[in-house]
Amino acid sequence: MTARADRRPLPGVVGRTVEHELVSGLLASAPLVTLTGAAGVGKSVLARAILEEHTARHDGTVLRVGCWDGLPEGGLAEALLRAARPADSTRRDTTAALVRRAAPTRVGEPVHGLAEPTEAPTGAATADDTAIAAIAAHCRRSRATVLLDDCDPLRDECAQLVRRLLRADPTLRIVATARGALGLPEERTVAITALPVTLGEGIAGPAVELLAARAGAATPELLVAVCQALEGSPLAIALAAQQLDRMSLPQLAAQVGSDGPLFYSGPAATVRHTSLYAAQAAGYALCSPLDRRVWARLSVLPSDFDPWLAGCVCTSCDVPAAAVEGALERLLTASVVERVRDAGGTQEDTGTALPPRYRLPRAARDFGRTQLREAGEEAAALRRFRQACAALAAEAQIAWQGPHQQVAVRLVEDEQANLDAALTRPPQDAEDALGALEIAVSLWFHWAACGFRREGRAHLDRLLLLSRDDTALRARALWLAGYLAAQEHALGAAEALLDEAWSAAVMHADSDGLARIAHAHGVLALYRGNTAAAVACLEEAARHRSRDPWFGPGPAHSWALLAVALSSPDPERARDAARRAWESRHSDGDFWLYSTVLYACAATERAHGEPAAALRACHAALAAKKLIGDPLFIAGAHDLLTGLRREVHDGEPPPDHDEKAPWWRPGGPDVPPRPFFSRLRTGP
Repeated sequence: MTARADRRPLPGVVGRTVEHELVSGLLASAPLVTLTGAAGVGKSVLARAILEEHTARHDGTVLRVGCWDGLPEGGLAEALLRAARPADSTRRDTTAALVRRAAPTRVGEPVHGLAEPTEAPTGAATADDTAIAAIAAHCRRSRATVLLDDCDPLRDECAQLVRRLLRADPTLRIVATARGALGLPEERTVAITALPVTLGEGIAGPAVELLAARAGAATPELLVAVCQALEGSPLAIALAAQQLDRMSLPQLAAQVGSDGPLFYSGPAATVRHTSLYAAQAAGYALCSPLDRRVWARLSVLPSDFDPWLAGCVCTSCDVPAAAVEGALERLLTASVVERVRDAGGTQEDTGTALPPRYRLPRAARDFGRTQLREAGEEAAALRRFRQACAALAAEAQIAWQGPHQQVAVRLVEDEQANLDAALTRPPQDAEDALGALEIAVSLWFHWAACGFRREGRAHLDRLLLLSRDDTALRARALWLAGYLAAQEHALGAAEALLDEAWSAAVMHADSDGLARIAHAHGVLALYRGNTAAAVACLEEAARHRSRDPWFGPGPAHSWALLAVALSSPDPERARDAARRAWESRHSDGDFWLYSTVLYACAATERAHGEPAAALRACHAALAAKKLIGDPLFIAGAHDLLTGLRREVHDGEPPPDHDEKAPWWRPGGPDVPPRPFFSRLRTGP
């Protein structure tokens, strides 16, 4: 513990204007203001800067006590008395006498030094009561504001001291800094978060300003990259900036951007701020054994998570499932985890209830991963994580083929970073590799229908090399890889994969798999412009009675693509195929099928010379498709929509059959075929 009268000039504070104004305003009315936040976020620096300004304005002083180094004999009250001790020896002797718990004073005897003459407590009163009264009197005389800095290791003692000080003098002003609130009714808390990296497109935020002040002239993009990797943590930025003495900024950006813990260290005012590890270790030491285990196991989660996923990863024989949510709340109170979404409310477009979501910041995640590895639990936690992600993917697959297609899309979007990590982290053994392959196969709709074909192919190509056993799962993966290759216009790769999938389907007597292969060959024929072959393959797939309605496009979608293929050469058969597609659907919530059927109707009506009806159908197809994504289809629909508008509103004649652009190739007949462009993702 350190204690002193704090009147030194303070360093400048970057990017805290809002917090500065908020705390300064609360000091005028609230007896206790607590600055809370994670380790290294700059609570103490900000508190001291605000109090320096506040006391200068009111001609006062700051009475500071730092709590992290332990409680001396006599407790916090003694530490405050030492900080307030005047310079002259007479008052020092008086204060020392109070600290030594001198015998109780007689009623009516004045207390010299810090306290004004007053009636002393009765003989039953303790010296601590006298010390509290002396501190309160000193604060009144000196216009002093009490700063209880770093309260976490002595949280209960700090709360008790605040109660007694405010009981002695309700007009006192006390400021505290801690990772969590003290929990007193008089308390007003101000959360101090990491510094923003950007304030909008092209506008550098305070985090970049902090790094730039230490790095000097540098490329703004590199500064932003470093600050984003460090998540705007002032301590992390300061420690990283110290590494510029031995490496260039590009090297630093590459290092902080890599997936691994940051062990930077450097000189600091306190030992726990000399490294990110030390800062996290100080908070870890204050956690219960159960909370430490939960913290360490949460470190395998690369992004935000809900309580269900946290329970899957953390639950074991020494961490009951029922205890995980309580541990999450305690870690939240201690500013170890962050809550990125509160519980309550519903998804705007699906009506689904929203659970809370949490996030473990990078510094806490790196520290927890180190603890997990040292405890020999990393492999087990990673296996539980991949199993949980397999369950999430299976749930999304079922929702996709049911009445809640948008729920499936939102589920995958919410868990995108976790699913990506489960797919890309190297498997530990053959069983673990099959688990990763199962996730990729379950997400077939995400790759094939929602516009992420390139990502799906990359995952499948890699995982098929790691899972060479001849299993039914591998057969499905081969078909999916071939189907995605066909959709991406990689015709040679698609044929090779579909041939291998056909052999596996025959060996496993998988009639559903053979139908899916016929559907994929129909797509290949459409890309080659071979309408007769496409019609033959799609008819074969459409007439199959699927036994597994949860995987793949199924007969209804084969009918829909058949209607598209027939829209120009045989509009009547196209109408019949579109009707049969709609009649054989699984649910009214199948927007993927619905949009394709509507597109076929638009193409058919256009072929029949009904551009107004085609325009209405195309509008509806586009609206349905936008609910689930797939920019390739959307671009093609926009292209058709543009032509139909010209026909309806400008009276232009429809193009000749040979001039019509295929539905899968936007931009018209003069645009050469191009690989599918993957949708750009946002976020980390």
